[in-house]
Amino acid sequence: MSTERESLDVDVLIVGAGPAGLSAAYHLAGLVEKHNQSDHPKKLDELTIAVVEKGSEVGAHQLSGAVIDPISLKKLIPDFVEKGCPLASPVHGDEVLFFTSQAALKLPYVPPPMQQHGNYIMSLSNFVKWLAPMVEEKGVMLLPGFAGDSVLIEGDTVSGVRMIDRGVNKKGEHKSNYQPGEDIKAKITFFCDGTYGNLTNQVLDRLKLSEGRNVQTFATGVKEIWELAPGKCRTGHVTHTMGWPLKTDTFGGGFIYHMNDNLASIGLVVGLDYANPTLDIHAEFQRFKTHPTVKALLEGGRMTSYGAKTIPEGGWFALPRLAANGMMLCGDAAGMVNVPKLKGIHYAIEAGMLAAETALQALLDEDFSARKLGAYEEKVQQSFIGKDLFATRYFKEYFHGNFYVGLMKAGISFFTGGSFPAGSGKLPPDWKGLQPLKSTSEMPKPAFDKALTFNKLDDIYVSGTTHEEDQPCHLVVKDLDLCVSRCTEEYGNPCQHFCPANVYNMIMDDVSGKQSLLVNAPNCVHCKTCDIKDPYRNILWKVPEGGGGPNYVNL
Repeated sequence: MSTERESLDVDVLIVGAGPAGLSAAYHLAGLVEKHNQSDHPKKLDELTIAVVEKGSEVGAHQLSGAVIDPISLKKLIPDFVEKGCPLASPVHGDEVLFFTSQAALKLPYVPPPMQQHGNYIMSLSNFVKWLAPMVEEKGVMLLPGFAGDSVLIEGDTVSGVRMIDRGVNKKGEHKSNYQPGEDIKAKITFFCDGTYGNLTNQVLDRLKLSEGRNVQTFATGVKEIWELAPGKCRTGHVTHTMGWPLKTDTFGGGFIYHMNDNLASIGLVVGLDYANPTLDIHAEFQRFKTHPTVKALLEGGRMTSYGAKTIPEGGWFALPRLAANGMMLCGDAAGMVNVPKLKGIHYAIEAGMLAAETALQALLDEDFSARKLGAYEEKVQQSFIGKDLFATRYFKEYFHGNFYVGLMKAGISFFTGGSFPAGSGKLPPDWKGLQPLKSTSEMPKPAFDKALTFNKLDDIYVSGTTHEEDQPCHLVVKDLDLCVSRCTEEYGNPCQHFCPANVYNMIMDDVSGKQSLLVNAPNCVHCKTCDIKDPYRNILWKVPEGGGGPNYVNL
């Protein structure tokens, strides 16, 4: 049993093998290859690029709707279709439906931001699984199962990442297979660890990268893949819904994307600024499927996969500084999502490429300062990412309070280029949105018939989620007494509801008659809703041992 911490030195370390991280690695390796073939006097022949990924394999933790705008993919890999990119289908038709509990009204006109012509339906997990071997072919080290525990910072400079220790039991004791996490040191570290990434949060805090910016706000999306009965799949068709089952004070909506092979991607996204502490996003999604329109589509089919993730929705005003000494932020980790268009994958790819271009020049100049890497932030602001986010800068604020007022404001804003109506540019953190239990009514829960609707444990089973059981709990509840006192009385323990994976349960001791909180950490799908929405900031999501978590298929 070794207790000595190993150290690995690389030139560029990329955290997260999602679309941002893999695109950055692929593009940078290609730029270096092209540079070394040029007549430039300085070569980068020995350059090492490493990508660490906490999932058991590349793609295991990747989930999105997903409809992709191919604008950046065409730049990254111009012949992506010929190379077999696993696109389910080009979009052949789209619609927006307004739901009441029993009816569906089709909007006569699809709002421009939601028009999908020229886009592709795909599985994000399948996409990154396709991209990963091409990244490796360019000489990049891909390291799945490597979970980053802490950021290495020397003074005000990021110097790499320490991986989590493996082989530690629930009590924090070393097991026979104990292995200290490696220190991977780099000249430049790209943080592409997704929504509310644990390492990104560390650099945001320690380097004060969000100082003077708005707080980030989020939504949680839950999703299932269904194999539809023969004749029901309209391959290439996109449906978005608004209205029922969500109330007018709740931001969100549903989606149905018809893929190939009789598969459909179906889900519900809910803004985490909601007020009712008993709102259960998973339950609302199950109710969504009982709508006559959705039920008719799914009858005779079978559910094959499930997953959940959070989505950054703060937009322009919540973007942190994107570069500091020795580091850059890309994709969801930086909050790069266009909420009205419901898209972020093309931003992740574009940002990864822009970061790679900045890194190449920094490597040639041997200058990894914030001044040098700050060119990346300028590139992002001047790209369509910055222009899109600035034009929609007040979008989420419009919907804070009433969904339909928000729709009206958003429509006006589109035709004024985002300049009117103006907002304050400020939104409270999502956890402040909860109202006390006594001022709300309990949200309805559907019956779970295990054919159309499923409880959380049924869905978790098909998510492929597994964790090493004998390890420290990665969901740290700071004050358990608070859970059974103030939280029970004031909010009715909302963690039982907002977690889409049945991690948190209040149980009653038959002998003492007292309640306690049971944390089923092995159920966790790494969405991080709990850390974001808990009203007391009492839950801390930490990374578990590498390789643990979901194993998403077609999601």
